[in-house]
Amino acid sequence: MSSPTAAPAPGLALLDNPAWASLTGPHAALAVGDGPARRYAPDVSPFAGLEDPLDARCWDALAGLVPEGDAVVVTGPGVVAAPGWQLVEHVPGVQLVATRPLDPGTTGDLRRLDADDPADVAAMLDLTSRTRPGPFLPRTATLGTYLGLHAPDGTLVAMAGERLHPAGWTEISAVCTDPAWQGRGYAARLVAAVAAGVVARGERVLLHTGADNRRAIRLYEHLGFALRTTTSLVLVTPQEHR
Repeated sequence: MSSPTAAPAPGLALLDNPAWASLTGPHAALAVGDGPARRYAPDVSPFAGLEDPLDARCWDALAGLVPEGDAVVVTGPGVVAAPGWQLVEHVPGVQLVATRPLDPGTTGDLRRLDADDPADVAAMLDLTSRTRPGPFLPRTATLGTYLGLHAPDGTLVAMAGERLHPAGWTEISAVCTDPAWQGRGYAARLVAAVAAGVVARGERVLLHTGADNRRAIRLYEHLGFALRTTTSLVLVTPQEHR
């Protein structure tokens, strides 16, 4: 079994803290909070960003943004739950960046999914609930462009879209295919098409996946992505909420 191919990444330090870079950059208008901790609204994304994940003051500021019964995801290389926080889940991950243009091929059957269309939102929520590509909430699609492939009867069977948005970069996320429609290259086509849109804006492409998701890593390497760093995703809630 091959290992992900490492890619040099000079000058890409902001990607070590991608949620913070996104919430204080292109997604600032979507940020909740204005101090050393920011988060997305609970119906948009569970991601939160800390100015310095090693600084207890940042975690204290974040606690004020997490209501009782809620939890947030903090991500970055080596991130761990700070004292005073309950770890709900820890997912070792990898961060990959595109190293060459991705060819989307024929795109005529791809359709942009509308974050303001209740039918599209319901279809995205249904597909992601069954395939579990990562957190997807009622307003997640407001984060960027989402594309889908539909069965002849109109059912959404595959999708991919944009999530975190550090300056000059866009993350591809929610890559998923209905199990009955897998093996047809849909994921590769959708990733390439979303990536092409990112590059057309003059930005570069990154993505995250689980460190043990060898199938996804092989697909992304085949498409032209390379490993930038290992990372961690921690789902946490303040202990006083437990």
